[in-house]
Amino acid sequence: MAVNTERTIDPTAEGRMTLSEHIGELRNRLFKSVVAVVAGGIVCWIFYFTIKGWFEAPLCSARPDDCELIILDPLEGFKTRVRVCLYGGIALAIPVILWQIWKFVMPALYPNERRYAIPFVFFGVVLFSLGAGLGFWVIPRGLDFLISVGGFEPNFQADAYFKFITSMMLAFGVGFQFPIVLVFLQITGLLDYRTLVKVRRYAIVGIVVLAAVISPTGDPISLLVLSLPLYIFYEIAIVFGWVRGRRRALPEDA
Repeated sequence: MAVNTERTIDPTAEGRMTLSEHIGELRNRLFKSVVAVVAGGIVCWIFYFTIKGWFEAPLCSARPDDCELIILDPLEGFKTRVRVCLYGGIALAIPVILWQIWKFVMPALYPNERRYAIPFVFFGVVLFSLGAGLGFWVIPRGLDFLISVGGFEPNFQADAYFKFITSMMLAFGVGFQFPIVLVFLQITGLLDYRTLVKVRRYAIVGIVVLAAVISPTGDPISLLVLSLPLYIFYEIAIVFGWVRGRRRALPEDA
């Protein structure tokens, strides 16, 4: 008779924290994440003008003859720099943020599930970077569409433009965490790949809706560019669950 020994209850008291201890642990993880964001923001403040040049490139690509930004408020330049540093700090702090999320949920996991800590953080950082990069790549294409559809000659404000850039990159980066969530739910036994197969048709609609919600513009180009990878990630999560199920069944068959 086959015995399933994969999910065993941790005999230690680590998973039996009181409510106050949970709150204290959450506060500790949030504090470390905020410190990481602040540190990343300081780095972005130092290299602000380099980042500014990178962010102006998509506009100059879409409007090579007129890519000058304007400010209408004496404080707008300062607010723009703060915004760029805040979003940049979040991006640079992603490894720390993911690690703190893992450390917070780790006491609720079984011992065999805790070995996924490094892959969770590694693939989370890689996928966030890919998503942010894809968001940056699609910006000139989205700008072309948004400028042409209205029929106006644009004269962009600096703060609004940089908000558009940073929001797009952050939205794509966060959206690319989608497969991490699906894989994590399967590892913890809260989701089965067969369920993903059954609801595939509804998932396609949900992915498009999710892409429309998290995309700052909602234009068809950005929607398509974000929806397609998310659907591919969905299928990869199904394959992961199938392969994992086959590997778990091998010892029982033997």
